[in-house]
Amino acid sequence: MNRRQILGAGATLVSASLLARTSTAQTPEAPVAGSAATQVPPRPSSGPEYNPVVTLNGWSLPWRMNGNVKEFHLIAEPVERELAEGTVARLWGYNGSSIGPTIEAVEGDRVRIFVTNHLPEHTTIHWHGLILPSGMDGVGGLSHPGIPPGKTFVYEFDLIKSGTHMYHPHADEMVQMAMGMMGLFIIHPRDPSVMPVDRDFAFLLNAFDITPGSAVPRTMTMLDFNLWCWNSRIFPDIDPLVVRQGDRVRVRVGNLTMTNHPIHMHGYHFEVTGTDGGWVRPEARWPEVSIDIPVGAMRAYEFVADNPGDWAIHCHKSHHTMNAMGHDIPTMIGTDQRRSVELIRQHQRGYMAMGSAGMAEMGEMEMPLPANTVPMMTGWGPHGPIEMGGMFSVVKVRPDIAPDDYSDPGWYENPPGTEAHEWTGDLPEIARNDSPRTTLTPRTRA
Repeated sequence: MNRRQILGAGATLVSASLLARTSTAQTPEAPVAGSAATQVPPRPSSGPEYNPVVTLNGWSLPWRMNGNVKEFHLIAEPVERELAEGTVARLWGYNGSSIGPTIEAVEGDRVRIFVTNHLPEHTTIHWHGLILPSGMDGVGGLSHPGIPPGKTFVYEFDLIKSGTHMYHPHADEMVQMAMGMMGLFIIHPRDPSVMPVDRDFAFLLNAFDITPGSAVPRTMTMLDFNLWCWNSRIFPDIDPLVVRQGDRVRVRVGNLTMTNHPIHMHGYHFEVTGTDGGWVRPEARWPEVSIDIPVGAMRAYEFVADNPGDWAIHCHKSHHTMNAMGHDIPTMIGTDQRRSVELIRQHQRGYMAMGSAGMAEMGEMEMPLPANTVPMMTGWGPHGPIEMGGMFSVVKVRPDIAPDDYSDPGWYENPPGTEAHEWTGDLPEIARNDSPRTTLTPRTRA
């Protein structure tokens, strides 16, 4: 079957009430997320074998077989999402969560996806990056009508190529995506010997602008977001990527924010093995320690976990590893604020000045916060405050982890002699360069 024949095999988008013509007139059950913890999906009990994707702080949507068709059911609805402990956002999402559940299927599958709209306005779903019939593409008013509130539409198409994809609305897109409506769509190779890995992680980059003390995102924000998330979760409550030493690991990252994100992983060199368009041929792959994820794009990279330890993984834009910030706060480094503090405390008892010596004190400070918000810099590690937030997590590589165990093993204990420590002995002579001009370092003679 050629590409044109495959595309022609797709059905037309119809109301779910017309599905009485199939072997059952009932839509499949629509499971709902139970928590914000990472839920490891079971391996498939039938059909082609594949290693399920582990969605950080997320889950995979169950499906049922109806003849030779895999059926899924998504419900677009208002949801509450715990971004971090003590911080709950009122969002829109799917099946009780934002981001929505990951859809996993296999190359060659025919899928039927019911979408029920419980939002106060119409919606659609665009299957970002998938090759499918035009009428299934999910652009409201162009591909098909919007799905009215209270109605169920059905999308049905064949999965002709394996890869890493996303889904999101293409109706009132700025509002609906700013409210958290998005999810992952993973298509596994039909041949399990193609692109095999031992552990396969996935997350979406998304962002919100939520004023401290409130819970609903400001949907008209263009770039100045204050909460930078992975799967609608912020550090310190993004789960770690738990890896068994020696495993081959894949990390899939998609970007549905308004800016690019250079994702940097410590401790490893990795190979970029996938884009939205498919797998990168072995001879075309390139080594990296950071991979820039453009807007509306996905990247996959792989590495062999041969270096045990706790390794940071984060966006390398510094303000994306911070939580809600006051963007207009002046820089106070080097200023003497004592007199200002005296005057302000006459009107605001307990006032504290910050920033005269940098902002590291924010990592240890415990002070009252507005309701429903989180500190700008937070998180504690085995040696003190980590002083991060937003798009930050930890890859935890251990030799003694069972094949399907993703539970947090705790902090890594560095072997003797492998940890930086205070030096109290003699120091070598300190070299300085007080000139702004370029100078050549003299060669050292033996």
